[in-house]
Amino acid sequence: MRVLILAAGLGKRMKSSYPKVIHKLSGKELINWVIDTAGKISNDVAVVLGHKASLVKSRIPKWVEVFIQEEQLGTAHAVMSAKDFIDPEDNLLILYGDVPLISESTLISLINRHKKTGADVTVLTAVLDDPTGYGRIVRDSSGKFVRVVEEADLSRKERNIREVNSGIYVFKGNKLLEVLPKIDNENAQGEYYLTDALRMLQSVETYIIEDPIEISGVNTRKQLIKLEKIVRFRVIEYLLENGVTVIDPETTYIDSTVKIGKDTVIYPMTFIYRNTVIGEECEIGPMTCIEDSEIGSRVRVIRSEVKGAIIYDGVSVGPFSRLREGAVLKPKVRVGNFVEVKKATLEENVAAQHLTYIGDAHIEKGTNVGAGTITCNYDGEKKNPTFIGENAFIGSNTAIVAPARIGKDALIGAGSVITKDVPDGSLGLGRARQVNREGWVYKRRNQK
Repeated sequence: MRVLILAAGLGKRMKSSYPKVIHKLSGKELINWVIDTAGKISNDVAVVLGHKASLVKSRIPKWVEVFIQEEQLGTAHAVMSAKDFIDPEDNLLILYGDVPLISESTLISLINRHKKTGADVTVLTAVLDDPTGYGRIVRDSSGKFVRVVEEADLSRKERNIREVNSGIYVFKGNKLLEVLPKIDNENAQGEYYLTDALRMLQSVETYIIEDPIEISGVNTRKQLIKLEKIVRFRVIEYLLENGVTVIDPETTYIDSTVKIGKDTVIYPMTFIYRNTVIGEECEIGPMTCIEDSEIGSRVRVIRSEVKGAIIYDGVSVGPFSRLREGAVLKPKVRVGNFVEVKKATLEENVAAQHLTYIGDAHIEKGTNVGAGTITCNYDGEKKNPTFIGENAFIGSNTAIVAPARIGKDALIGAGSVITKDVPDGSLGLGRARQVNREGWVYKRRNQK
């Protein structure tokens, strides 16, 4: 079995500068939904690209073979563009890059039907309450397939037909190669339609899909959002069935690319995106956004933003923390309210609980970072690193001007500006001597 995915169209109704098929559904490009499903069916998968082909090609896996349709002249013309991919000794499954929800189980049933009947082509059909916009499947009195009639050509009687053509087919390769050159473009649109192949073949079978939502295409942003909502609730249902508690599905957004372990609780107003992995027994949210991050087990993240971070087991984050790209929090780290961490590693049992910025730094285990501490990593030209040894104590309102090294067991006095290295076990101070002028306030008042 070979699989050919047609994805050359412009997608004008999306009103976008980007090809329709790279718009995302639940965190993954439309075309990659189809490619991932196709890859479960066959190792031989190809796509036909056209509009901004190089941009689409950059978003799809490298193992997928690519063919280019220079002019978009219809579905049959797209297949003609990939005729070298068609094996006369094998079957060919035709899919579409803008029909993302087609399932592996449906395709296997379609393929099995095709093989069992030995048909020249097998058509995936659906029965819809509202078939508007689709070509209809016309059958004879015995229920046998007769033809596909496009909506514009329907008779009054045929308009009552609710069974529609999905456009998804399995062809015998040799039969498809036989009829492709015979398809013409003598129609109002001047395009070559793959449906014309059906009337040229002797043996046409059908398979009616159980869940019609699977053949829903995306032509507009409204349709995309409709599918987004469907997928979002499917994702949450899957998580609920696999041991994850989602307190309020209505206000929770979790991409299909996300993985979450059992006994984790997701609180309301939480957003989890882009291949994030979360372990077991975590508490996430409320009001939290996590993107492209790895989170261990027994982690708590509350009212915080996490992007491109790695968080080990037993870590506490928030409220109102921000972990940026390159943040690595080792086991039992505590990062509290209004703390920002960027491209920094905090080793085991480090605590930074209040009002702190840690950037381009490495902090060894057991160190306490006091409120208001800043690693001054940018000198106006480049970013510089800060190193703090294990079991150090950084007093409140400290500025560490990088590059600087604070030794293990060192203590930095509150309010210091540290511009030089502090040796192991030393007290570092960098502040002016306090001066008290007794009675100065009263004398000032008397003078006024």
